[in-house]
Amino acid sequence: MEMDWIWGLVGGLLIGSGGAAYLLVNGRIMGASGIIGGLIDGSAGNTKWERLAFLVGVALLPVVLTPIYREVNTHITDNIAVLVAAGLLVGLGTRIANGCTSGHGVCGMSRLSLRGFAATAVYIVTGGVGVVLFRHLLGVI
Repeated sequence: MEMDWIWGLVGGLLIGSGGAAYLLVNGRIMGASGIIGGLIDGSAGNTKWERLAFLVGVALLPVVLTPIYREVNTHITDNIAVLVAAGLLVGLGTRIANGCTSGHGVCGMSRLSLRGFAATAVYIVTGGVGVVLFRHLLGVI
């Protein structure tokens, strides 16, 4: 079996375990866009510190793992305009869907949420259309 498949499996297990732990400990869904959004719009209230701790952990884990995995090829583009456009489109999509892939795809689907299944289906189809459009038709990625 190729290592990419094994790392994908390990990553999926870690994300799923993190989502389950976040739900069990905090009683809330581990949706990254909701965690960030609550900090930005001020609605985090008394959960501000746990949200910050979550985001610090997400940001620091790759740094901690760098000595173990020295070279990681993400296949990301060097085109800054494409990166900015992609970030804006993802932000817009999570706002329209009222959540992100971690909230709907990981946590929503595992709870058998119809909204989670619908949002995840839209994410997958939109991602496929985006690849066809931006890579194969426009050639920008």
